[in-house]
Amino acid sequence: MSATETFYEVIRRQGVTRRSFTKFCSLTAASMGLGATGASNVAHALETNPRVPVIWMHGLECTCCSESFIRSAHPLVKDVVLSMISLDYDDTLMAAAGHQAEAILAETKEKYKGKYILAVEGNPPLNEGGMFCIDGGRPFVERLKWMAQDAAAVIAWGACASWGCVQAAKPNPTQAVPIDKVITDKPIIKVPGCPPIAEVMTGVVTFITTFGRLPELDRQGRPQMFYSQRIHDKCYRRPHFDAGQFVEQWDDQNAREGKCLYKMGCRGPTTYNACSTVRWNNGVSFPIQSGHGCIGCSEDGFWDNGPFYERLSNIHQFGVESNADRIGVAAAATVGVAVAAHAAITALSRVAVKRDDKAPPAVK
Repeated sequence: MSATETFYEVIRRQGVTRRSFTKFCSLTAASMGLGATGASNVAHALETNPRVPVIWMHGLECTCCSESFIRSAHPLVKDVVLSMISLDYDDTLMAAAGHQAEAILAETKEKYKGKYILAVEGNPPLNEGGMFCIDGGRPFVERLKWMAQDAAAVIAWGACASWGCVQAAKPNPTQAVPIDKVITDKPIIKVPGCPPIAEVMTGVVTFITTFGRLPELDRQGRPQMFYSQRIHDKCYRRPHFDAGQFVEQWDDQNAREGKCLYKMGCRGPTTYNACSTVRWNNGVSFPIQSGHGCIGCSEDGFWDNGPFYERLSNIHQFGVESNADRIGVAAAATVGVAVAAHAAITALSRVAVKRDDKAPPAVK
């Protein structure tokens, strides 16, 4: 296969029609939130740009990011892996092993120097020289630094690579750290979550493939197109939060009616992610819709930020509808007092007038 082969050339060789290709570009552009010209931009890039070589490495992790990635629906992961990019190395998905796999790493590093993307799932432990995570007979931290030297950019998949996750939770005996503590001279795209949403992962890859550059990042290094809003901002339970209508206990009447889960520990008001818009499993649902509060897994240090079922004490809600009766009673009482006061003043005025009418004329 030619190193300069484009995505369009690959799928045409596989028998995909132009109509299907156009539909694919439209769905991909929509999933990334691109504008009216997004589909044509995606199509042009996939027709002309060569496929991007990707090296996917694994440190301390549970492979949930890979499990999420392979379930992408827009685009399908088979299109990403087999056509859009050149996934040259991923020890979880590749057929090669042992010396063959090691040879691929060295070959890609040399052949595509400065052009390949290094995707990292998991993080490196630093204690005892990195001996708590051995990959290919060497500490993972060493191999990570070695492959990052000639990478164009680095993608940190998931909370493990982005923030440290459970491996870096207190007391952190292995001294696990996020990859930006080890790789300091390369641009790093953080795609946090435990795991990240599948379409968010493929969307980041598609953006790089389409535009030949990294997406716009927030101050923490996350793609703004997926991490610019809180889950709370687009949550369908948000009106209940504003109304002060909360689930007080699991499976109470408010829970059955779909009221807000904030009092049950939901971290939606402080968590930036696309869960409430993109959702999971081809847009079917997300944790809050399934009846469980957000645990804030895309935020730094979420594992150490208190019990998951303890409400955040620094968030204040309005409580409009829940206090309507109370507000109405107070308003009625206020009106009643005003009416009584007005009546009393009117009565006193009339008495004063009558007294003036009966009073003798003034002596001059």
